[in-house]
Amino acid sequence: MKRFQDKVALVTGGRSGIGQAIARRLASEGAQVITAQRGPDPEFQHVEADFTDPANPEAVVAEVLRRAGQLDVLVNNAGMMQEARVEEMSLDDWNRSVAINLTAPFMMIRAALPHLRKTRGSIVNTGSIEGLGANPHHAAYCATKAGLHGLTRAVAVDHGAEGIRCNAVAPGWIDTDLNTAFVDSMPDPKGFRDEIARIHPAGRTGRPEEVAALVAFLAAEESGFITGQVYTVDGGRMAKLSLPQV
Repeated sequence: MKRFQDKVALVTGGRSGIGQAIARRLASEGAQVITAQRGPDPEFQHVEADFTDPANPEAVVAEVLRRAGQLDVLVNNAGMMQEARVEEMSLDDWNRSVAINLTAPFMMIRAALPHLRKTRGSIVNTGSIEGLGANPHHAAYCATKAGLHGLTRAVAVDHGAEGIRCNAVAPGWIDTDLNTAFVDSMPDPKGFRDEIARIHPAGRTGRPEEVAALVAFLAAEESGFITGQVYTVDGGRMAKLSLPQV
């Protein structure tokens, strides 16, 4: 039997990038997958949602329950990044990052808990290595991802006795369409790719499917004694001390 046979999984931001890879992996292992994001998803059942609206998470969970009757896995993957230092960022932009990257997962979890309690379900949040370190001009992104890591631990502590597990993955540089387009926009894309590969002990950047594999493991029953953890998926980047180029 497949690991997620007869299970229902909700993946926010599941239409593209890492979220799409997660949705495909869970579906390949038997899950009934429903994604939630702005706009339609041509591949999976979906619920259209604007996660800047705090009313949307409860409505999304209610729609999943209406269609599928249960909820076994919640993957909070929807997120956004804005380029700005603190003094350059407006309060509106800051609040938008907080709403999508931190408040929406909180609201999704809060709405899902009664249903995950029934199924002894699992939550996996998509954090970031930028919740552990920082790249330039990513003040709001770093703050919200660090907050999401903290929320992950708090939910695990508060709800573990109810059979609910909560973990997070912290991806590094992953070859999503967005990142690929960013590299292609550089004056020297090949040189940029070589430099990005150099800072990773693995000698390359990651694939969305590699993140999805870890998410599937954390969501599955075989990881039943794992909760409250944040797992980096970064090719060793955070483990490597930088040296000057000579």
